[in-house]
Amino acid sequence: MGPSEVFFTDMHSTPSLNLLKKLERLAKAAGMDSIDFNRKMTALKIHFGEPGNLAYLRPNFAARIAQMVIERGGKPFLTDCNTLYNGERANAPDHLQAAFSNGYNPLSAGCHVIIGDGIKGTDFREIEVNLEFTHKAMIGAAIADADVIISLSHFKGHEQTGFGGALKNLGMGCASVGGKLFLHSGNPPVIYEKNCTGCNMCVINCAHDAVHLGPDHKAHIDNDKCTGCGQCVAVCQFDSARVKWSSQGDILSKKIAEYTYAVTRNKPALHFNFIMDVSPDCDCWGHNEIPLVDDIGIAASTDPVALDKACADLVVAAPSAWHLRDKETGDDRRGVDKFRMAHGNTDWNTALLHAEKIKAGSLSYKLITI
Repeated sequence: MGPSEVFFTDMHSTPSLNLLKKLERLAKAAGMDSIDFNRKMTALKIHFGEPGNLAYLRPNFAARIAQMVIERGGKPFLTDCNTLYNGERANAPDHLQAAFSNGYNPLSAGCHVIIGDGIKGTDFREIEVNLEFTHKAMIGAAIADADVIISLSHFKGHEQTGFGGALKNLGMGCASVGGKLFLHSGNPPVIYEKNCTGCNMCVINCAHDAVHLGPDHKAHIDNDKCTGCGQCVAVCQFDSARVKWSSQGDILSKKIAEYTYAVTRNKPALHFNFIMDVSPDCDCWGHNEIPLVDDIGIAASTDPVALDKACADLVVAAPSAWHLRDKETGDDRRGVDKFRMAHGNTDWNTALLHAEKIKAGSLSYKLITI
């Protein structure tokens, strides 16, 4: 069996070939016309972006893919599952409002928006996979019930998995709240007490009553209650609540690979990674930092593992953004792992290697530029 095909188009456009037309051409090259969409429920899995974050994908891209599905007789819907942490996407009403605020609505997208795991994140299907860590994956019901999966992923850095691409969008993003509890278990954050100011933000925002201020006015985490969701890390302004980097981070990445396998198994699927606004952190944050590299392009494949590997290689090979260049030598860090620069304790290869091991895809790819 040869390498998987990954199709790529850069960001250059002309009056006769804008980015939306290039996306459509990319989709056709990557195999969209080989999928039977006729009367098929088609989940367009996307991250709507936490309000305040402006690095999320523009709705125009999703709208064009939805239009292509409709033209082929399919029934597309935009979807994501609720978050484990407290925020503006932790339940369906708030999540829909966040999506609408960021431009994802039936009028702009040309299809409905459905929260994959229901009002409170409890609507899911158990998909039996019997893998190393996952016996049954808890996948949002709307996504599990879909006939076709199309993922549209903002390719960017991630504080726990190195980067977020197709595997992260599918494996973590399609998990119900209970599924996310499973994925995060064993990877709890810690409080670096020297930096703690006792501001109480982590206490207020903990959905599981796991964080409290002690007599010393420092935050303390009850590991018996902590789910490892990372909300305290997200809201801490003083670098006190931190991810506990250990082998457990590798386990999280492997679990994400296994959930990706569960989502895509026995279903027609097509995956898109948008390598633009490559922020160092996830779109779950309510802000976005300066990108690690300039915009590179859009890639697509039926193989999510090959797709993520190709995109990671493109980012590594690219010159870094100006603020990451060596000020003395002018070294632009071509060939340097930008995700390691942003999050030195992460290893993004972990999820990819495990995904290949369980046959969710292949690390071997052929990059085809169109």
